[in-house]
Amino acid sequence: MRIRKLIGILYLLYSGIIFFVLMLFVCPFIILSTAVFKEKTGRKISFFFLKLWAWGFSIFTLLWFTSKGDDRIDTSKAYIYVGNHGSFLDAVAIVICIPQAFSPLGKIEMLKIPVFGWIYKRLVVMIDRSSRTSRDHSVAELRKDLAEGQSILIFPEGTMNKTSEPLNPFFDGAFRLAIETQTPILPFAILNSKAHLPRIDPLLVKPGIIKTSFGEAINVKGMVAEDLEMLKQKTFSSILSLLEKRKTPT
Repeated sequence: MRIRKLIGILYLLYSGIIFFVLMLFVCPFIILSTAVFKEKTGRKISFFFLKLWAWGFSIFTLLWFTSKGDDRIDTSKAYIYVGNHGSFLDAVAIVICIPQAFSPLGKIEMLKIPVFGWIYKRLVVMIDRSSRTSRDHSVAELRKDLAEGQSILIFPEGTMNKTSEPLNPFFDGAFRLAIETQTPILPFAILNSKAHLPRIDPLLVKPGIIKTSFGEAINVKGMVAEDLEMLKQKTFSSILSLLEKRKTPT
C-alpha cells in the first residue's frame, strides 16, 4: 500500500510538471494569437497550440485519449457540446477529442492556477455562479459565439461530480441557450477519466486509455421554452446511455 502511494505521488508530481512545462511552451503562442488576430481566427489558431499541449501531455504521461462517434460530427456547424465531468483529465480529453474549436464555459476560480490561468482567461467564457451579473454576462458571451458560428461547451452538472452516481442533476442553462438560439445539442460522455485520476483520491492516478464517446446531435429546431425539461431529460438519458455502454477493463 505504501509503495502504491509512493508511486502515485511520484506519477502525480511528474504529470503536474509535464502539464505546466507544456503550458509554458504554448502560452506565448496563444497570447499572441488572441492579441493579433480577430477573435474567431485567434481562437482557431490558439486551439491548434492547445491541441499540441494536450497531445504532448498525453504522450509524456502515457495517458492516451481516444474517441468514438466524432466522425459523425459536421464541423461546419455550431453545436452546444454537453457532457459529464468527473476528473481533471476531462480538460485534456475534450481538447483532443472534440474535432473543432469551441468556447467552453468555466468557473472563474480556475484563473488562480499559475500559467493555466493565463490561457484560461483567453479561451474560456468565465462564470461566477454566485453573481447574477456574471451569469448574465457569460450567457451573452456564449450567445455571441453561437451567432458567429462558434461551438460552445457546457458541463451541465455545474461542477465536477464527486459522487458515486454516473451523473448529477443538470442545470437548465445549456438547454435554455440551445432553445433560444436554435442550436443543436451534441451529447458526449467521458467514460473512464475518474478511473485514471479520481477527484477524491488523486494518488490513485494511473496511466492508460481514457475514452470519450459522442452521441447523435439533438435537433432543437422549433422547440420553445416549454420544451426545456424534455430537452434536458433527453440529453441526460443520451449521456447516461453512453456511460452505461462503456467497456471494461480500462
